[in-house]
Amino acid sequence: MERAAKDRPADGAGGTGRPAPALELLVHGVGGATPERMLDDPRTERVTGDDTAAVFRRADDVDAETRPGDHPVREAYVWCNLTSGDGTRALWLVLLPFMVVNLAHWMRPSAHGRTRAVRLYGLLVRLTGLTLTVLLVAAACEVALDLVAWQCAGTHACTRRHTWLGFLSPAAPHPGWWSLPGRRLALAAVVPAALTGLLWYLSHRTWRAYESQLPLTGPVEPDEVTSPNALGRPGFWYGRRLVARLRAAHTAAGLLTVAAAVGISAARFDRRPGGPVPLDVLGRLLEAALVAGGIAVVWVVCRRGRSERRPDRELDAGLVRGLPLGALALLVLTTVYAGWDRPGWQSSGRLPGNATFGGLALVQGLLVIALAVVAHLLHRTGPDTRAAMRGLGGPAVAMLACALGGVMSGGVAQRVADWLDGTRAVLDGPPALLTWQASVIPAVLLVLLALCGRLARQAWRLRRAEMATVERAYPDEPKDAARTRRIATARAMATLTDRAPLVVAVTSVTTLLLGAAALVGALTTGKTPSGAAAGAPPFVHGAAQTGQALGSWLIGLGFLLFVTWGRRAYKDPSARRTIGILWDVGTFWPRAAHPFAPPCYAERAVPDLTWRMATWTRATGGRLVISGHSQGSVLAAAAAWQLSAADRRRVALLTYGSPLERLYGRWFPAHFGPAALASLHDEVDCWRNLYRATDPIGGPVRVTGDGGPDVDREALLDPLAYGRTERHPLPAPILGHSDYQADPAFAEERRALLGRLQPGVPTPRPAGERMSGTGERSAAGEV
Repeated sequence: MERAAKDRPADGAGGTGRPAPALELLVHGVGGATPERMLDDPRTERVTGDDTAAVFRRADDVDAETRPGDHPVREAYVWCNLTSGDGTRALWLVLLPFMVVNLAHWMRPSAHGRTRAVRLYGLLVRLTGLTLTVLLVAAACEVALDLVAWQCAGTHACTRRHTWLGFLSPAAPHPGWWSLPGRRLALAAVVPAALTGLLWYLSHRTWRAYESQLPLTGPVEPDEVTSPNALGRPGFWYGRRLVARLRAAHTAAGLLTVAAAVGISAARFDRRPGGPVPLDVLGRLLEAALVAGGIAVVWVVCRRGRSERRPDRELDAGLVRGLPLGALALLVLTTVYAGWDRPGWQSSGRLPGNATFGGLALVQGLLVIALAVVAHLLHRTGPDTRAAMRGLGGPAVAMLACALGGVMSGGVAQRVADWLDGTRAVLDGPPALLTWQASVIPAVLLVLLALCGRLARQAWRLRRAEMATVERAYPDEPKDAARTRRIATARAMATLTDRAPLVVAVTSVTTLLLGAAALVGALTTGKTPSGAAAGAPPFVHGAAQTGQALGSWLIGLGFLLFVTWGRRAYKDPSARRTIGILWDVGTFWPRAAHPFAPPCYAERAVPDLTWRMATWTRATGGRLVISGHSQGSVLAAAAAWQLSAADRRRVALLTYGSPLERLYGRWFPAHFGPAALASLHDEVDCWRNLYRATDPIGGPVRVTGDGGPDVDREALLDPLAYGRTERHPLPAPILGHSDYQADPAFAEERRALLGRLQPGVPTPRPAGERMSGTGERSAAGEV
């Protein structure tokens, strides 16, 4: 493909006669980096941006465009503050099920001409996300309304132990105004209603802070070729309308769930023979209104998906304001209705409506199965051998999101019940299903432990094979068994990343089967596992008791470890480099399925990079290399897709330690599959990718087609030296995923890319020509 001369001025900007400047835009990866380290200079200045994300230069290069120079100008785009901060951000981990189900939306297989199937896939994921919101609010209602206000406050033994609930007790010497069951429920409803309001506020606030940046738009030339990839569409990184609609629907769903939890028990009491007719009629009307509100919420979720062909700036103002306010008004009416004085009404047993959890579990299982069927049909239209789990990665991840939601809900309810009741067994406790779900956790962990043992054995065998490979890589060095073993171990451990689909598949199938067994056990027996096994042989009864107790404590311990590790990941850079990659992958994608998921940092970072590249190339007519490490390479690729076709032809791409194919290409084949990466290779001027066999995250991009194989340079040697040499008098470290700039190959490839982007009439790109690692051309395709 030939580059038109009009794409780049021959003399630089404005025809001044000076050579056009060259710019290298560095984008760091997970864990972040300081601009001083990225630019290798203690004196840096911010040239554009703010405290959240900004572009920096060396102090000596701030005005580089105004004076001639031969060396390329280096800039560093620092975006780490988008995903890190103080320890309070670890509370976002509570929203992990929402983030995981949002990931499932983007994991759909590639589809060719299956528009309806793609829409159905998105619809099923959005409905699954809606059930998770209802599950979270229902769990809050279970704790606040059922366990605290209904069971504990209605039991004298419990209120005597927890004196702070004394004003709610009807058994007190002088029962107060709040002692009536309906009023206790109305007061407790403040907790789940406040939780719903907090989720709405966080979603709205984070959208304004992270995702409200407008993408680069402009007039499209009649002959301009746009990128076929969805990430290149003008509205991909700006989904204001959909997020607002989903936020309104999920907020209304949460408030309606609270209203149902408050009003159902009162309505059932009013239906008794001889009950007050006005309250009975009012209760039926409120129930009908709740059903109508639920239908409206489902309709809003089903009605519209993402619109990516243009920035979705319009808002459905009436719906966005009216739906949550209507649900709030209905909640207020329900609390007033439930708080009415009803002689003879007492709280006993569990709060009516606990079958909600069983219904939610059944609906979620059916949605996941339907999603798997649709994903399989999509995968069959264009099979991708590298796609994780043969295209079923999305349904598997959606199953894990449902399992996380169920485990967190059941665990919190069980721990609160144990805290309120202690060992006295005066309360009925949470619904039996939540206890069953907690009880299957030890079984899931046993399966995962067996799988980890198998993977460890495979890694051990691979390490033995890699030892011979390591010795061949350093042929002239005196061999050291311990050194060889360490290098081989690093190589073998790096391959465990490629086993992630197996781990996800086994975990998903196990949770689906055991979850179904828990649902059947809870519905058929109506008892906890230990209660259901009371008449069984001692071994079975003991196993049920052990699983029930161990599952409850494991959830509590897991939740504490979860928040602790999350807090450490935000404050400790070393922890972010190990576990931050999963969080950064999850928050890279826009909120398309769940509005309460953690914010998408890429909706700020990608427009930042796109604006910077487009405005600089158009203003200077210069050459530009965007250099991305790890997650920064994904941001660089996404920003390149957002450029116009003419601007993309002025850009070279240098990626290193990149998960573009190894992680994104396998798990998100519709957006980073082989066709998408091949199109990126064809659309930018040139592209080189560096990786190491010891890197657990980065890998080759495996682009196929015209010139594809030359994108990847042969795997870099790691460590750079086996033993002590004159150049490396001290032992060289095993770098793995870090410090790619320390390898001489990095500077070599950087010089080659900058040399290719010379100003003037561009050179043709004939098929069959390539550029070797030293920048020379050879006859096998081109970078």
